[in-house]
Amino acid sequence: MTSAPQGPPVDFSGARPPGDEVLDGTHVRLEPLDPARHGAGLWRAAAAGDPRLWDYLPYGPFADEPAFAAWLASLPTAADERFYAILRASDGVPAGMIAYARIAPAQGRIEIAHVWFGSALQRTPAATEAVHLLAAHAFDELGNRRLEWKCNALNARSRRAAERFGFTYEGTFRQDMVVRGRNRDTAWFSILDGEWPRIGAAFRAWLAPGNFDDDGVQRRTLEECRAEP
Repeated sequence: MTSAPQGPPVDFSGARPPGDEVLDGTHVRLEPLDPARHGAGLWRAAAAGDPRLWDYLPYGPFADEPAFAAWLASLPTAADERFYAILRASDGVPAGMIAYARIAPAQGRIEIAHVWFGSALQRTPAATEAVHLLAAHAFDELGNRRLEWKCNALNARSRRAAERFGFTYEGTFRQDMVVRGRNRDTAWFSILDGEWPRIGAAFRAWLAPGNFDDDGVQRRTLEECRAEP
């Protein structure tokens, strides 16, 4: 009797969950979120940001700083989520937020989620570096097999960002959630550990100072860096 098809064997003993590490880059530093220490700066970044910042997030916009502070204080501290404040490396000013979600060390799976950038970060090398820091930490230090990115299927900006960063579109979960009383179909993207060496090298090449001219304009896109042998 022929046995049913099975996936290939995997020599994997588990990933490490993220801890209290501070992730330092050239442009930004990611610190585990401390509402008391980061809250006021994050509120200023959020209040001065893109008015479309909250279009596809399940929270916000916030009427005032106390409402924002209450939301920060309510963020979960469960083992499967880890929130970070994005601080400008030059002066330590909070400029946005990012998180790990769906943390499953036994499966080697982790997601980048809850991403929002204040106006000072948007469309800058600092924003790309924030994503790179979390991705590199997920694979190189924590030892994950899979990094996920998910977004509302209608969120064109997030979908473009995922593809720019090197995530592969895997499909759409139809009627995945009800958010703010509206249907949400969720687009799923991923990077696998076997893909990360090439994708990580492209991040580093794009972020290198030599990739920008004297006016700060990129010489090669991230996609072009990834396409190089």
